[in-house]
Amino acid sequence: MSIHIVALGSECPGGVGPGEEAMGQGQLQGGLLWSYLGHGAVAGGPDESSLSNPAFMEYTSRVFGDVTVVVQDCPSWDLLDSDWASVRSVLEQADILVIKYSVNDKLAFQQVRNGYAPRLRPLLRHWGVPVILVAVGARLNDEGPPCTCPLCASDWSSCVPHSEGLQLSRDLGATYLELPSLNHVFVGRYFGSVLEYFMIQCLKQKAKERPEKRRGYKLNEPRPPHLEQPARLPPIRVEESSFSQDLQWLLERGVQFADVAFYSGDSGKELGWGHAAVLCAVSPYFRQLLLGPKARERPVSRCACRGDGGPPSLLSTWDGGLGMEDGSRPDGHLTGRLSRLVVKDPLLCLCLWETLMFLYRGAWEWEHLQEAVGEKLKNSLAVVQLMDRIRSFLGRDKLPRDTPNARAAQLGPQSLVNLFNSPLYSDVIFMVQGNVLPAHRAVLVARCDVMAAMFSGKYAEARSRVVPIHGVSSDTFLSFLEYLYTDTCCPASVLQAMAVLVCAEMYQVKRLQHLCEVCVCAYLQSMPSRELASTGISVIRLLRRAKCHNAEQLYVWLLHFIANNYLIFSHKPDFLELSEEEREQVERLRWPSRGYLQELSEYQQRRRKLKKSRCLVM
Repeated sequence: MSIHIVALGSECPGGVGPGEEAMGQGQLQGGLLWSYLGHGAVAGGPDESSLSNPAFMEYTSRVFGDVTVVVQDCPSWDLLDSDWASVRSVLEQADILVIKYSVNDKLAFQQVRNGYAPRLRPLLRHWGVPVILVAVGARLNDEGPPCTCPLCASDWSSCVPHSEGLQLSRDLGATYLELPSLNHVFVGRYFGSVLEYFMIQCLKQKAKERPEKRRGYKLNEPRPPHLEQPARLPPIRVEESSFSQDLQWLLERGVQFADVAFYSGDSGKELGWGHAAVLCAVSPYFRQLLLGPKARERPVSRCACRGDGGPPSLLSTWDGGLGMEDGSRPDGHLTGRLSRLVVKDPLLCLCLWETLMFLYRGAWEWEHLQEAVGEKLKNSLAVVQLMDRIRSFLGRDKLPRDTPNARAAQLGPQSLVNLFNSPLYSDVIFMVQGNVLPAHRAVLVARCDVMAAMFSGKYAEARSRVVPIHGVSSDTFLSFLEYLYTDTCCPASVLQAMAVLVCAEMYQVKRLQHLCEVCVCAYLQSMPSRELASTGISVIRLLRRAKCHNAEQLYVWLLHFIANNYLIFSHKPDFLELSEEEREQVERLRWPSRGYLQELSEYQQRRRKLKKSRCLVM
């Protein structure tokens, strides 16, 4: 094997200018690469016809015993201007590129950095050739080892500073070396070690490109067939969360299930509606206001506008009717308790809708709230005051003044965690296998279309507080409710994930169905082959259930999964339950393929015949 090294530039001050002759034999023997190769270097290439360009001084040597090193050295950079095509052809054949310059020739270095390096940079990145940038010589004002301090280097007007050489090496993606002289210590130990490292890497790469000469395969021995990788399993796509949009819909159109009414403290005009369960889950202020120890006791305001004299709080309960029965609702559904709240702050009256929208959607809407309030009030001071009062709804003592991020984790999809399976403001009870599961109609209607139709239409569930659930286990329905409240789904096993998937399909919650599909795929994919072969879970029956309950993504994924583990599932009795169309698809996608197994059988037969034909004595 051989290694081709191309060297550009001159390590001598002044280099080779235009019209000057290239280095002769005597000058060449004092160069960097010739000094490294030593007495074994011979001028001229292995074949005289290989001297493609007379401007390149070519010489050869041997390293590592039997590896031929061919060096083509061009000290003049002007060749890149006069004959760029031939230089490029030489560079394309290079295994290693060495760029040299003298630290005492700053003018030549600037020409290389500004003129020639930009032309070489894209080619070197494209070819991936290792580059070594070598700065040769001691700076003229140095008495000892060269100082690499940038402060000292800035005073050398005629020398190339260390920082500029290092920057050029970064631009070229090169390894940077500084050699004060070309003696055996710097050339052999420093430059030689780096060059040998790249030569070893080059030899390894070339050995990989010649597999026919690797050890382990003799010329007459048959080679095993190549096994292709199994096909990738199709991805399961899950919709983005619509939790914030669902709660926004509840605020905008869920008036039928609202149990909190807001009125202006000045005019008594109705300002809007809300839902006590959501407000208490999101805001400690509303929790204290609506669920205080005394029904008519107003909470202590935490807003900044409250002085020592104690002005009235932002909100208060209606003097005549906290918890009054709301008998005047024309919807005809189950009546509930209506809490009437009086908004006494004029700024909050103007921006109550924006404030409620922020509380329902989540803390990431803080900047949007500021913009909406600013457009409505047109007063920066009023905006600051109102934002501080809104901050009191979320717990002012836990929040910084500039942003509500300290409580951001409790808003959004995690805001209703405290309501899950809680009797707080519960207005419906599900009876599942004798277990009582409290819930909230407002949340169910916002998160599930089937629940919205069930509680809004002329059905018995719309007028009954207790709703029985049949055909679903208690744990499965509890997991279904957990998703509606928290927007997350974490089944404990494959079977539970499939049960929740069936429940999600029953109530038409597509995103939960797709999340369950992802869980099933993750559990099956994490099983080792031995566990997959011995498990009691029937993947074929999971396929049947996926098809039956419209889990199309899971159905396609399971077909590919069975095909990728064909040798495991084809020996199971339930494999015969596949339809003819499904079996054809599995056979088409099976891994390993029939062709590979046939080639493997032929290879094993040739190996056995070869062993029998060999002489045991020899």
